[in-house]
Amino acid sequence: MKPVGPTPIRDLALAAVLTGALSYLLVGAYYGDLPALPWTSSAALVCLAVAEGVVARGTRMRIARRPGTRPVQPLVVARLVALAKASSVVGSVLAGGWMGAFAYTFLARDRLVAAARDAVVSGLGVLAALLLVAAALWLEQSCRTPRSPDDDPDLLG
Repeated sequence: MKPVGPTPIRDLALAAVLTGALSYLLVGAYYGDLPALPWTSSAALVCLAVAEGVVARGTRMRIARRPGTRPVQPLVVARLVALAKASSVVGSVLAGGWMGAFAYTFLARDRLVAAARDAVVSGLGVLAALLLVAAALWLEQSCRTPRSPDDDPDLLG
């Protein structure tokens, strides 16, 4: 069984690009039938990103066994890694979806009145989704065990 490694950035970028292209096509085809884009989804993504950032900071301190912190259980770390991996994929897919919507609405803002507002909302959505990806990657990184000098093959010899 292959060990779980860090989430590849190229996979996240590929998911965002593919979702962005599909979103651009769908928004372009159905923009007149869609309701106004919701700004609340961006707020929810920011809340998730902040929560994951707070957990990442606390987890990093607990794994490093900083004074005043309790040791963290390995099962908790495994669950946090799963959350981080899922959040990074969801965030990149959402970023791509918002990017496609932003591209269409930004280009249509001069000819469609609603597109100007939707361009702002979708731009905020892109930023919120990217913030979630960054927080998820930080959480994943925070769950790694710090390397000791004994682990460095260059120092051994």
